[in-house]
Amino acid sequence: MNNGASATSPHNSFQTHFLDIHEVLPEDEEEEGVIKMEDNKVTSSKKGLQKPIKLRELKRPQRSFNRQVSLETGFSVLGVESKAKDEKKVLRRSGRSFGGFDSASRVGAEARKGDFNIFRTKSTLSKQNSLLPTRKEKEMENQRAEGATGLNEPVNKSVPVGRYFDALRGPELDQVKDSEDILLPKDEIWPFLLRFPINCFGICLGLSSQAVLWRALSTSPATKFLHVTPFINLSLWLLALATLISVSITYLLKCIHYFEAVKREYFHPVRVNFFFAPWVVCMFLAIGLPPMLEPAKLHPAIWCAFMGPYFFLELKIYGQWLSGGKRRLCKVANPSSHLSVVGNFVGAILASKVGWIEAAKFLWSIGFAHYIVVFVTLYQRLPTSEALPKELHPVYSMFIAAPSAASIAWGSIYSEFDGCSRTCFFIALFLYISLVVRINFFTGFRFSVAWWSYTFPMTTASVATIKYAEQVPSVLSKGLALCLSFMSSTMVSVLFVSTLLHALFWKTLFPNDLAIAITKKRLVKEKKPFKKAYDIKRWTKQALTKNNSGDKEFNGENK
Repeated sequence: MNNGASATSPHNSFQTHFLDIHEVLPEDEEEEGVIKMEDNKVTSSKKGLQKPIKLRELKRPQRSFNRQVSLETGFSVLGVESKAKDEKKVLRRSGRSFGGFDSASRVGAEARKGDFNIFRTKSTLSKQNSLLPTRKEKEMENQRAEGATGLNEPVNKSVPVGRYFDALRGPELDQVKDSEDILLPKDEIWPFLLRFPINCFGICLGLSSQAVLWRALSTSPATKFLHVTPFINLSLWLLALATLISVSITYLLKCIHYFEAVKREYFHPVRVNFFFAPWVVCMFLAIGLPPMLEPAKLHPAIWCAFMGPYFFLELKIYGQWLSGGKRRLCKVANPSSHLSVVGNFVGAILASKVGWIEAAKFLWSIGFAHYIVVFVTLYQRLPTSEALPKELHPVYSMFIAAPSAASIAWGSIYSEFDGCSRTCFFIALFLYISLVVRINFFTGFRFSVAWWSYTFPMTTASVATIKYAEQVPSVLSKGLALCLSFMSSTMVSVLFVSTLLHALFWKTLFPNDLAIAITKKRLVKEKKPFKKAYDIKRWTKQALTKNNSGDKEFNGENK
């Protein structure tokens, strides 16, 4: 073994010193060493098993190799000399060169943490893997995936609904508890599509419902004294349409590239209700169509296109409530559940506008039946409904949406704001007042995009008040309609300005969506030292009792 002089690596960027060790084995010495080793094996086998072993002459071509040793890390890499003697291989510091930094023994939660590809769509990820240069790298990725699944559950499997309640906190279940860990790093900025939640459709809900409100203000006889121009309705309608298109395209891109994250939002007990929002927005836009753009009569295909997906989705959700499984209503009920109910009333209004009165009655009955169940479940504060927080929050305005929409739908179906419509309106008005008198409890909460979803219940109550003022014209009813409309528009304006500030200046509109990155199971550390101490104490007691009983038996036999 000939030791070469220590030399400094020519790659100064790594700032690493290497020691080159060259080995020269003559062919004669190599053959003698092989023969001696085989003789030893033969003698040992004769002593033990007495079985003949065939000897093979092993000849290796004479070659030299160098071992490059990093004095900084202590690892070594074997490299064969290339044709060009001046070229030397240098250790890479990427973490994938050898097992010390990124080995299979470390491919659990730490190795997967920070890898955003775990939420990518499978087809997209497979295309990326097909572009890998070598087969060895594919095998390394498979080993990492297999090792990671040993410690963490696969990401593409659904997270149990109880896990969301255990790992998350807050009225919207969007904050991770301090005792929990997530699959992605908290201190890094995630890709934009991963940070874009389904709650963004709440912006479309707020703007489209405002278009409906200002259409009512400009066309209703009860507010004719205001002389509201219809161009406000047109501007809001175009803004809501542009917002819906942009949000839909963005979320569609998220479905294409990060479908696993979309699945986690669907299994989230609060965010699953926001999957109804796009179709409710479309129906709001059809109802609030400006008079200058509205045809003589809407085509029924519009109602079918918007209400069809909503109906099939509610069949899925209502079936889970009815079946009594892990996602039964008393377990997952929260104020956002009204989004899955209010669409029936909005669909009934649109059905009456296209001339399908019986379909409107059908939807109204479905919505009212499930509204009663959701309202009673939330009102009772069952111990299993863990999503309902103790403190008040803007989500409580969701209680107003369903009865307000029900009163408008009933009046639209029967062309009269009769007793049933007024009953629903009075229920909504009482809930509205009960929340307004506790306005101080709504302060101190972090701004969220989901707040937009809680503006449309106020807008719906304002529209219902306008319809009531048409049937009962008085100073009180008209003043109430004007007051509620002003409060609703003011709230939307404040949220619009806040959204622009958070998006353009503070850059905090889309923080990391921690709710989708929770683990499927909580990693609990076992307290082994305490168990061992207890077991040792118990074993010593058992051993002493056995020895004492054995001594007594022995003494008895001697006597």
